[in-house]
Order: sequence, then C-alpha cells, then structure tokens
Amino acid sequence: MSSLYLPGSRFWKFGLAAAACGLFAVGAFAQGRSGGTLNWIIAVEPALFVPLTTSAGGSCDLGPKVVEGLLSYDYKLNPLPSLATAWSVSEDGLRYRFELRQGVKWHDGRDFTSADVAFSILTLKRYHPRGQSTFANVERVETPDAHTAVLVLSKPAPYLLTALAATESPIVPKHLYDGADVQTSKYNHAPVGTGPFVFKEWVKGSHAVLDRNPDYWDKPRPYVDRIVARFIPDAAARALALESGAADLGTQVIPLSDVERFKVSPKFTVDVRPFPYLGNQQQLYFNFDTPQLGNIEVRRAIARSLDMEAFNQLVWFGYGSITASPIGPQLSKYHDPDIKHYPVDLKQAEAALDEAGYRRGADGVRFKLRLLFNPFLERRAADFVRQSLARVGIDAVIENYDFATYTTRTYTDRAFDLMLEMLSNMFDPTVGVQRVFWSKSFKVGVPFANPAHYANPEIDRLLEAAAVEPDEAKRYRQFRDFQRLVHADVVSVEFGTNPQITIAAKKVKNYIPTAEGIRGSFSEVSLEE
Repeated sequence: MSSLYLPGSRFWKFGLAAAACGLFAVGAFAQGRSGGTLNWIIAVEPALFVPLTTSAGGSCDLGPKVVEGLLSYDYKLNPLPSLATAWSVSEDGLRYRFELRQGVKWHDGRDFTSADVAFSILTLKRYHPRGQSTFANVERVETPDAHTAVLVLSKPAPYLLTALAATESPIVPKHLYDGADVQTSKYNHAPVGTGPFVFKEWVKGSHAVLDRNPDYWDKPRPYVDRIVARFIPDAAARALALESGAADLGTQVIPLSDVERFKVSPKFTVDVRPFPYLGNQQQLYFNFDTPQLGNIEVRRAIARSLDMEAFNQLVWFGYGSITASPIGPQLSKYHDPDIKHYPVDLKQAEAALDEAGYRRGADGVRFKLRLLFNPFLERRAADFVRQSLARVGIDAVIENYDFATYTTRTYTDRAFDLMLEMLSNMFDPTVGVQRVFWSKSFKVGVPFANPAHYANPEIDRLLEAAAVEPDEAKRYRQFRDFQRLVHADVVSVEFGTNPQITIAAKKVKNYIPTAEGIRGSFSEVSLEE
C-alpha cells in the first residue's frame, strides 16, 4: 500500500491518523444530554426502510439510524471512521483496504465481520440504482480475516472513497439476507443493523419507532432514548405539528411561504445549510420516446418558455440557486458556470413549434403532454411549468400521484411525457449525474436512472472516461465537455439547487453534524430542555 496515490492518499492518511490519535473516540465531542424522545417528520413515507435496493429519499433518511456505512463525512467530504477505523488505497487505485471496527454487534447479537461488508458491497453493486455504477469496477471483495475487507477493482474509481456512507452504501447482515431474495427480504422493512438505534415498529401510513441501542459501540451515544418518525404528507399539517410541539425536527417539511414566519419565532432554528453529500438538484426531463419530444426544436422551444429566475422567486421564494448545468455549483470543482439557460423568448419558441409542424388548433392548443412530478417537490413547480407552456400552446396535463405510484408510472410504465424530478448530484458526478445521462443505465423498472431514455455515444465515452480518470485536471475537462454537450442536446431543463431548509425546535441539538445532513445517524442528537 502507498500514500502516493493522489485521488485517495489524503483520505487514507486522514483515516489512519484519526484512528491512531483517537480523534473520533468517545469524548472527542461535547457529550449531549441523555434521554427524551425525538419526534421527527418525514414528508413522504418510503416503500422500504433500508436504502439497500433503493435510493428513495425516505429510505435514505430512515435507514442510517439503524444500519451503518464504512465511513461518514465532514462538511468538506473528508471521510470519518464508522464501521471502518482505517483505510488505504494502492498506488494504482485498484485495491481499497479497510480495517474494520472490532467488538461491533448486530442488533440480534451476532458479530459484525468482513463477510458482512463483502456481501453488502456486492449486493449494492447488483441491486442499488446508483450502486450499479458506483461499484461497477469492483471485481471482488477479499476478506483475509474477520476485521479486514479489501475491495479489488478492475479499473480505478476516483469517487469510491466518498461513496461509503450509510445513506448510500449501507452494510447489512449477511446471515439474515444471504440465501433469500434480497429485493423482497423482510429486513428491508424491519431492519437489523449495527447503528445507534434499534428498529421497533413501522405502522404504515402513520409512523416508525426506533429505540436507543444500549450496546452501541460509540457509547455514551446515542443520547435520545427514542425516535418517532412521523409520516405527514400534507405541508400545512407538518407546519402545524411543529408549531404545536407535536414534532421537533424536519427537513423540507414546511411550505417555503412559511419560512419567514418560522424564522422570527423564538421556538425554532431555521437552518439553511445544504447537505454536501446529497448535492441537491432539480430538473425537468423530456421523455425522448414521446414523438414530439424526440424533436430537439420542440425541446428548445420548451426550454425558451421557462423563466428560471421567475421560477426561483415564485416556486422557491428566492431560496434556491439557479443553474443551467446538470452538474451544480455544489460540486464546484466540476461545475461549468459558463453554461446558461436558453433566454426566454416566446416568439421564437412559437415559431420553432410552427416550423416543427405543431401549429395551434382552433382551441389554441398544439398538443397535450402528461406532466408528472415527484411528490417530494411542491405542486407549485408543476403549476409553473404548466402555465409557462400554455403560453406557447402546449397543454401540460398534471398528473399527481403518491411516491410509489409516481415511480411506477414514470420508471416502469413510462407513462409520462414531462417529468419534474430531483435527481441529486450526490458527492460526485459519476455517482449522481452519470446515471441520468448514460445510455447503459436505462432499464425499464429501475428508478432514478436515465428517465429521458437518452443515448449519445460521445456522452457515454466522456462519462465512462471520467469514471476511471485519476488525474483531476483531465477529469475536469471530461466533465466540462459532458456538460456542454448534454446542454446542447436539451436532454433536460435544469432548475438548479433547490432550497435545503431544516426546521428544528430550539431544544434539538447536533441534528446535522456531518455532510449527510438529516440522512446521518442521529447518534449525536440531544434534547436540551
């Protein structure tokens, strides 16, 4: 092993030094007050609890309280120890060695070992929507002993050491999953983990209860005795729950129109910190299988009909950050700020639609399109798009579904023409962005991957080259060229970084100490009455 491998060297040195010096041992941070129940709001109830075979938001929120990853991350995306206490990367970038924490128990009392790591990584590679590309270069996982795991790659993966948080790559118990259908396992709904909280119950349509793990390896954490995650789909009801004291914490749970009111209240902290690990991004995707939208001139006309600054003010109340590139500014080392939205020009849009053969009918309508939106988004976004397109004679008919139905209608049935989505950039473009535009990621029934059914050989080449390129300067140029080409193809209309707003009762402390934000473990949360 060597410290000279540039993409990973600073990370593994940090990990080994931290482990040696005890920087992350018990007592390294101020101890929180013990006791109490945290009432936490989740806006959309997920279909699964553990993000092993899904990247859906609710699963990524809930899962890390029970299951853990090899690493966690600070706000600069530097790795922190979790189930791994130290790590190293070979000079050629093809071997990642992890020293695993000893004495860790699964919630059923069994020992955590390297066999669990190997099983989990290979399962993520096969079933996870992003894991299929994240771990594509992992040929095997060696387990020379119970507390060492070595990921052996066929090609370098410069993003890999940042992909190992619980929300993205949960480690699950092999002895409970092996030999059964991973996708239908009951442990996806009632998990057994190594984390700070133990699963107690999930009452569908209402709430989930997690109890403090008395045998957690990082004692005296966790500090709270219980977490009650309440699923409240109505925004007004969520705001009322917070104001009445029935709930203590939530992210993206109140209408943006209410933010100023919460800001002036002495009862709450309004936290606008983004979660760097997520790389929030929202966009409008075109279904290339829809005849009208297969025409680039129609897509350009739609792009020229959408005023992004007006969108930010009317839909995001000015709290968002508009960008035209699919790689947002939160991944600043790869973001191309020179890419701009098409200027709003309704006359030019109308002329282009006429030229494409889609003239207005007697009723003023050129054609109808089915507009679906992810229910994690506010309905106002769909209303804005509908009203904008109506100005150029396109009737965008909004279809409103719960989350499970939405993913089925869009990614399985492909019964949509326009899709308002929030496919995050994540911590690296290879993980968060490649899945959206890489032709090989398209598969009917796989959610959050290439919704447009887009295929461009040059885009594939650039993405595949960047995914294995250890030279940062070369990688930047590859992603720059990718951004410019995909923007020219009008695969999507990028809105930018949506507001990330967390509301916390004043008594709630240390709720987002790591880059994963609300998707962290909550092991440090305390209630200071």
